Amino acid sequence: MSVVAKKESCLIYRGSNGFRMRLILSVLSGRPVKINDIRCMDDFPGLREYEVNLIRLLDKITNGTTVELNYTGTSVYFQPGLLQGGFVTHECCKLRAISYYLEVLIALAPFCKKPLHCVLYGVTNAQNEVSVDSMITGLIPILKRFLVVDDGLSLKVVKRGMAPEGGGQVEFRCPTRKSLKPIQVLDAGKVKRIRGVVYAVRVSPTFANRIVERAKSVLLHYLPDVYINTDHCKGDKSGKSPGFGVSLTAETTTGVFYTCDNHSNIPSPDIEPSVPEDLGIHAANLLLEEIYRGGCVSSSYQSLVALWMSLTQKDISKFLIGPLSPYMIKFLQHIQDFFGLTFKLDAKEKDDDDDDDEELNQGAKKVLITCLGIGYSNLSKRTL
Repeated sequence: MSVVAKKESCLIYRGSNGFRMRLILSVLSGRPVKINDIRCMDDFPGLREYEVNLIRLLDKITNGTTVELNYTGTSVYFQPGLLQGGFVTHECCKLRAISYYLEVLIALAPFCKKPLHCVLYGVTNAQNEVSVDSMITGLIPILKRFLVVDDGLSLKVVKRGMAPEGGGQVEFRCPTRKSLKPIQVLDAGKVKRIRGVVYAVRVSPTFANRIVERAKSVLLHYLPDVYINTDHCKGDKSGKSPGFGVSLTAETTTGVFYTCDNHSNIPSPDIEPSVPEDLGIHAANLLLEEIYRGGCVSSSYQSLVALWMSLTQKDISKFLIGPLSPYMIKFLQHIQDFFGLTFKLDAKEKDDDDDDDEELNQGAKKVLITCLGIGYSNLSKRTL
C-alpha cells in the first residue's frame, strides 16, 4: 500500500507488505517511518520474528536508530540513525534465508562510514528464497558497475545450512563510496554459457549427480557450453539439516547474468519428499523462463538496480529490464514517496538493425527505465 499520511517528515503506512523496502529507504533518506495495522486481522497479529530480527541487524550497522513497538506488535515507529558499518556478526532468524537480510546489507553497504564486514549465521538455502550463490553471480556484478572500483567487495559461503535448522555461515565485505556512478546498460547480448552449482548436504552424493544429469539434458538442447559443479558438504560445513538444491546462472556476451534457484522440500510428514530428477528439470525450466524475460538484470534484482540508479550523481541513468515484477512496481512507488523521484518507463522499441534477424527479438517485451540521480552523497566519506 502507498503512503497513507505524512506527519512532518514522517511517512505513515499501513500493512506488512514492503516492510524491508520501507526500512531501506528510511535509512538512506533519513526520514522516519511509521507502519500501522501490521497483520491486524491475522490469527497471530504483529511483526514476525524474522522482521524483528531484521530491525536488530539494522540497529547493529547504524548509530542512533530508535524503534518503538506497541504492545501487540501491530504498529512500529522507525527513526533511522547514521550508517556506521564496520565489523558485524549476526544470527539470522531461521524462518527466512540469509539472503533476506543480505539484500538489505548490499543495498546500504556502499554508504556506510566504515567498510562493512558482516558475518551472518543461519539458513543459506531454502525453498522459494534467493540463494546466496545466486546473489554472488547475479547481484555482485551489478553492484560493481555502480561502484566502478570494487576493491574489497566480496561475498562467499563459508558453511552451508539448509532449512529449517540452518547452521550456515556467509561472509560479506563491501567498501564505501562517496557517490555512485550513473550508468547506462542497454544491451543484454545473447547467452553464451551456463554455469551452476548443485549442493547436497547430509544426503547421498548421488543426489547431486542426478540433478546435474537432468538439468543438463534440458539445457544442452539450447547451448553446448553448460557446466554444473557439485558441492557435497561434509562435517562442520554441512549445517544442521539435510537438503539439496541447485543454483543456475546464464551469462551473456555483454556480461549480463540471469540466475535461478530450486531447493528440495523441508523434511516433513505432511510434504512429499523432493525427487532430484524433477528438481533438476524444474530448475532448468526456471532458468529458461528467466532468459525469456530478458533485460540486463534478473527479475529478482530489479528493485536494487532502481535504488542505485536513483542514488547516483545528478546525471541520467538508463537500464533495460524485462517485464516489471510486482515487487519492482511497489518499490518505484516507495522511491517516489521517500525521495520524490519518478522514473520514466518506456517500452523497448525494435531496432531497425534487427529487422533482418528476428531471433534477436525473441522473448518478453522489455522496459527501458530512465531516471535522473538525486546526487546522493555519503556524508561520512571524506573527500581527499
